Amino acid sequence: MSPEFVERRVGPPLLRKVVGISRAAQWARLRETLDRPSWRSFGIAMGALGGALFLALYSGAAAEDGHLLLAATSALSALGLAGWVALTVVPALARRTPLAWVSYHIEWNITREGKVYFGGIFVVALAALNTGNNLLFMVLACLIAGLLISGLLSLAVLASIDVHLELPEHIFARRTILAVVELHNVKQITPSFSISLISEDAPQAKKKAPAIATPQILDRPVYFPYIPHQQTVRQSVELTFPRRGIYRQDSLGLRTKFPFGFLQKTRRVNSHIEVMVYPQIQPTEEFYEVLPLVSGELESYQRGRGNDLYAIRDYQYNDNSRHVDWKASAKLGALQVKEFAREDERRVMLVFDPYVTAQATDAKAAEQFERAVTLCAGLAWHFCEINSVMEFRSAGFATPRMGAGEIIHDILRYLASVAPLKQEPGKNFLDTIGETPDIFKIVLTSHPQGTIPAALWNSAYFLFVSSL
Repeated sequence: MSPEFVERRVGPPLLRKVVGISRAAQWARLRETLDRPSWRSFGIAMGALGGALFLALYSGAAAEDGHLLLAATSALSALGLAGWVALTVVPALARRTPLAWVSYHIEWNITREGKVYFGGIFVVALAALNTGNNLLFMVLACLIAGLLISGLLSLAVLASIDVHLELPEHIFARRTILAVVELHNVKQITPSFSISLISEDAPQAKKKAPAIATPQILDRPVYFPYIPHQQTVRQSVELTFPRRGIYRQDSLGLRTKFPFGFLQKTRRVNSHIEVMVYPQIQPTEEFYEVLPLVSGELESYQRGRGNDLYAIRDYQYNDNSRHVDWKASAKLGALQVKEFAREDERRVMLVFDPYVTAQATDAKAAEQFERAVTLCAGLAWHFCEINSVMEFRSAGFATPRMGAGEIIHDILRYLASVAPLKQEPGKNFLDTIGETPDIFKIVLTSHPQGTIPAALWNSAYFLFVSSL
């Protein structure tokens, strides 16, 4: 199987890591990315507010000296400067400020270390209030400041991170694959530290019952210790899907405890990734039991269906009595059979009957159906490996008769999502298979032998799901 990858992207396109850039080039690139009008407006605002603060302080001093007119003029001037900044400069800065972080959905939990830290804050607060000691109030202020800094830094670490996930194009159940996870830090200056990518349930998925929840893709955290600014970091992760079917990842989570480990914050990232997992193709016990029988029936059918006489040979115990040459047998005094020329290509029709009886609804019947799907996938893969010409039939799905390698993935995609169907009264799916007597058929069905159309017995080999 070729290790082809398809990209399933979360967020905007990623920028690749750039190496070998000098420090001067980095500063030049930084100057180019700076928003100079915004910095100019910010400088004007800070200067105006500094002037307003000076006028306010001067107004207080003038009022104490009895210069009421001067104090009132200074106070009004300070208010005017502050109002001018609020009405002109602040809206301009707000329009240029990226506010994407406001829409981030952040969930936070208190860690065990955080609980100890909060307990310490509570004890120091009680001691400060009871004693009125200024030093304890200063210690309490430092503890609260550390908690605020922890929250702000963790929020800055999780902001502006894009996620990119690469998965193989063809995925089989119970086979380990290598996926690639990329995190791209789009921040202009600051790096990110100690981030784990986890599987996160979407809000609508949390409301569903666990029995009907769609299985997710990422089953383990992927840890990234350091992500430089404007660069991409890649991590490889091994994934194994336990069963066939459709796997969805509607949401991922970026989680960090940085910097002090008091709070664990998780930012949810919408992903909308969907992959199709094929049935297992590793030969099972049922496959090893069935394959010799299927191969023998196919060889016998192909010899019998040849058009040209190839040879007359001695009779063997597995030969069909219809091919006995009685004239040659009478002449030589021993049974002789006609052997016809084999056709150049092996042709086979693989039929999967998904209809089950109304009684087949228990867990055992579901397990037998899964074994039948796995066996059907294994047979299809076997005929692909020996370069057979194959045709596939099932309810609502059929492939043209062509090389098995050209249709194998279409068959596997169908088998990945096939489900049992209830048999409708008066209808039999197998009746439509008898219309093609020119090709040998391998039929997997849940129906008992008494319901099999008589026209199929001479040109088909049946595998009954109830015996698996």
